[in-house]
Amino acid sequence: MLLTLDLNDARPLHEQVAGAIRRAIGEGSYAPGDRLPPARDLAQALGINPNTVLRALRDLRDEGLLEFRRGRGVSVAGPATGAVAGRALLVQRARELLEEARRYGYGRDDLITILEELP
Repeated sequence: MLLTLDLNDARPLHEQVAGAIRRAIGEGSYAPGDRLPPARDLAQALGINPNTVLRALRDLRDEGLLEFRRGRGVSVAGPATGAVAGRALLVQRARELLEEARRYGYGRDDLITILEELP
């Protein structure tokens, strides 16, 4: 898995790691059931703290994209279809939209107001 982080990106590192893993899954680099490298190896390759990688992995687990199995590591969850895949995609896009809104001087609450005004 080739992940890269943008040190000029204002987002926290764990969000960047989660986004990179989401992209790798979305682009087909990892299929359902495939195991990810250990968090320690990912952290070493990226030059960041293993706890940062673990936080990203937990976020992705909570979104339903990854499964943690004791003694077997972290793997991509079952077929990414339906509500789980849709939610994960929407969460990623919402994060990207919020980041863009911040670049224009808008905050989270401003963005929510804009969304509520939509028909």
